[in-house]
Amino acid sequence: MAKKKEIEINFDSQKLNNRKIIEAFPKIELHRHLEGAMHVKTLYDISLKNNLSYPTSFDEFQNEVQFPKDSEPDFLVFLSKFKNNWYKIYEDIEKVCYESVKQLARESIFYIELRFSPEHYALENNFDRIEVTKLVIDACNKAAKEENINVKYLITFNRAKQDQKEMIKLYKKLAKANIPDIVGIDLAGDEIHYPPKDFAKLFTEIYNDGLYKITVHAGEVTPASQIWDAIMFLYASRIGHGVAAIHDQKLQMYLKEKNIALEQCITSNHHTGAWPDEKTHPCAKLIEAGVPVTINTDDPMIQNSDLTDDYLKLIKYFSFDLNKLISINKTAIFSAFIDDKEKVKLWDKYMEKIKEFEKKFSSNSL
Repeated sequence: MAKKKEIEINFDSQKLNNRKIIEAFPKIELHRHLEGAMHVKTLYDISLKNNLSYPTSFDEFQNEVQFPKDSEPDFLVFLSKFKNNWYKIYEDIEKVCYESVKQLARESIFYIELRFSPEHYALENNFDRIEVTKLVIDACNKAAKEENINVKYLITFNRAKQDQKEMIKLYKKLAKANIPDIVGIDLAGDEIHYPPKDFAKLFTEIYNDGLYKITVHAGEVTPASQIWDAIMFLYASRIGHGVAAIHDQKLQMYLKEKNIALEQCITSNHHTGAWPDEKTHPCAKLIEAGVPVTINTDDPMIQNSDLTDDYLKLIKYFSFDLNKLISINKTAIFSAFIDDKEKVKLWDKYMEKIKEFEKKFSSNSL
């Protein structure tokens, strides 16, 4: 494992309450679903073009497709916002993905592992899944190059959308396609009715092939036992959400020992009710316990939020200073699904960005 270099920066913590400053802070993200991160204006334009049954007023459209901002948790309302009927032609997919990545620059995201489900884009019109996968990645890469953002990709399999046999079939096609920017496989969807053990055959094959790293949604709305199962039966080297780890000290020690990072999402966990009270979200206590924790958005378009919002919550609720913000990004870099040499290079480049940030905002003018 590549060694993390320590850094200590003196920065006026009072300035961190300034949204403009936090928006400009360089960020690393490991858990964002592309289909939950679409640019809402682009969706609106596609809805009008394709004569979809959504409001023609933009404000009304936005209210319908996004979770009400600052609303009380409601898991069913949250899930109801996910639709896959937008795409009538390949160009619709291309446009949505391109614009989604263009928006990342506004959040000062320096490196991101975007995850997406080919089924989401292909199901409505039975598009070829591998062609869709290539199209999504090409569109995103075009935008990433224009905005100087480093992007890699995870392929998501959704528990409720495909059975294990169908997943294995698609996985074999993906492996054969040998798309270099895909670095990992993700298991998402209904944790309660589709526990990790149901997918052991698929993930044993993925692990044995050694082509991709593995992350699994677990312990979001289920007990810590599912996190254990995701690690032991599905070979997960990262865990999506994993809020239930706060209830299992033995698991915390194991995550720390094996350097298995939790991809935590404060705003998303509030909206879904996975952890309704943002002020007591377990991320800070888990970090204090030495558990590798990263901070992410999950589905920012659906949530009507962005990564800056989650960082501001770290500052407001848990008194994070600049060094703690850098530390969680360091954890993210060294938990990324890239090789150790790439991690060291990425860390060095990230610290160059941090120095630029510090120089720009360290003056007394802000």
